[in-house]
Amino acid sequence: MLRLRPSKERGYAEHSWLKSYHTFSFSSYFDRNQMNFRSLRVMNEDWIDPSSGFPTHPHDNMEIITYVIEGRVAHKDSMGNMEQIQPGEIQCMSAGTGITHSEFNPSDTDTTHLYQIWLMPAKNNIKPTYQQIRYDQAALGDLVLLASQDSRDGAVFINQDVDLYRAEMEAGQEVKFDIRPGRGIWIQLVKGELDVNGESMQTGDGLAVEDEPGLVMTTDSKAEFLLFDLC
Repeated sequence: MLRLRPSKERGYAEHSWLKSYHTFSFSSYFDRNQMNFRSLRVMNEDWIDPSSGFPTHPHDNMEIITYVIEGRVAHKDSMGNMEQIQPGEIQCMSAGTGITHSEFNPSDTDTTHLYQIWLMPAKNNIKPTYQQIRYDQAALGDLVLLASQDSRDGAVFINQDVDLYRAEMEAGQEVKFDIRPGRGIWIQLVKGELDVNGESMQTGDGLAVEDEPGLVMTTDSKAEFLLFDLC
């Protein structure tokens, strides 16, 4: 079963400094048919104006991933972390018993473009953690593991049974992925065009996959995507 979540059907919010598309119900956007996919709860695509951002605010019992496409994010939290995240890096926070943090675009001139991703935790009330890594720029067409529950292959730890992969593809390439029994796959297309088992995707589209033995992904142009392998 393949279920496309078209980019143009996402929720949308615009503020003086922020433009945001919501794949799932979030803040003032509510659709009872778009609450989550398995443990994947939030998939927000944000554009943050220069010298703007989210002031200090709280979180608890949520796994929070920041994936930067363009620009930078300046992060500060109650655990004492003060970092900047840029393309080629991934940040993961387990909010656990509770944290506060802020996220700002530190540039005076450039817009920051990112995905803010939340997953529901496997265990509640764990000690909060923060991780940030620069992931390897693998060969085009290779899946790179960014986050996992067992932190294998240098991935960041996430408090949920999920493997998060990233890939970039050139025109004419093919990527295959075997799906373990009972697992669900979510593909978020960051850039370009992608064909997944005959389903065409455009930039910003999401695709839920269940009860399929595997995936064959191809592109006639270029593509960058995230793949979530969820329990």
